[in-house]
Amino acid sequence: MHPHFQGKVFVAMKIALFGKNVNATIILFIQEMIDKLQESNGVTLVYRPFFENLGGNVQFREMPEFFSSPAEIRGRVDFLFSIGGDGTMLDAVALVGDSGIPVAGINLGRLGFLSGISKNHFIPAIDAILAGNFILEKRTLIRLVSPDNLFYPGNLALNDLTIFKPNVMNMLIIKTWINGDFLNSYYADGLIVATPTGSTAYSLSCTGPIITPDSENFVITPIASHNLTVRPIVVRDDCEIRIRVEGKASEYVLSLDSRIETVDTNVELVVRKAEFKVNLLRLADKSFFETLREKMNWGLDSRS
Repeated sequence: MHPHFQGKVFVAMKIALFGKNVNATIILFIQEMIDKLQESNGVTLVYRPFFENLGGNVQFREMPEFFSSPAEIRGRVDFLFSIGGDGTMLDAVALVGDSGIPVAGINLGRLGFLSGISKNHFIPAIDAILAGNFILEKRTLIRLVSPDNLFYPGNLALNDLTIFKPNVMNMLIIKTWINGDFLNSYYADGLIVATPTGSTAYSLSCTGPIITPDSENFVITPIASHNLTVRPIVVRDDCEIRIRVEGKASEYVLSLDSRIETVDTNVELVVRKAEFKVNLLRLADKSFFETLREKMNWGLDSRS
């Protein structure tokens, strides 16, 4: 059943605040946010590196608790607020992992496609959340099954897994199988395996299709393919994707969302859908299609 929490009121919430970079332009906003949460009987846990980056410029009515790892918030908080842009949101999702903690993104960046709550509308958003006027959307994650434990805090991605060539000179040959059936050898600068959530990110800029969040698919999109007949392909998300990389270089660059590692070409990648989904909090008055139109000027008639 699609989780829907309209009508449920949280009298006292335990909120985890996650952020990364801090500059003088957002200090006033963060102070206003802290004041609102504490006035609303919110018990606050703050990501310790984020608190340290605040440098004492934000005052707490009551000193918060701190966390630095997924284990320290599992089962202890009602929500996690990601304060920043979409990159911060991706790191927040990795931190939450399979705990089921709903994640709400407060956008301090530019586009803010994932971070759907504008800093200018944070106060009414908190009121809406207190009134239970929100929806939890379950989003599919990619799991890098092999090699295991390559990324911290887990081999998971909300947007995409991406293979990049290590330098501007070397083209990659990326051999790909779907459930053991050979798909293609991509002669390209790289390859993206994107979730429906990630279909509006890097994959889209490489001519991949937009897929609605509830679609049960992955998109495989080449980056700068050297064969112009090769196009993105949509596959079921219950398949296993195996990838081997060849070329003149002995290494390539691999990313899971915003985390990056260097991998030897003799290492085979095995990719599957994660066994669980992450809960993203969406205000009830916002839809995916409205976000498309608003954030991407989707369907905008430039003649008007």
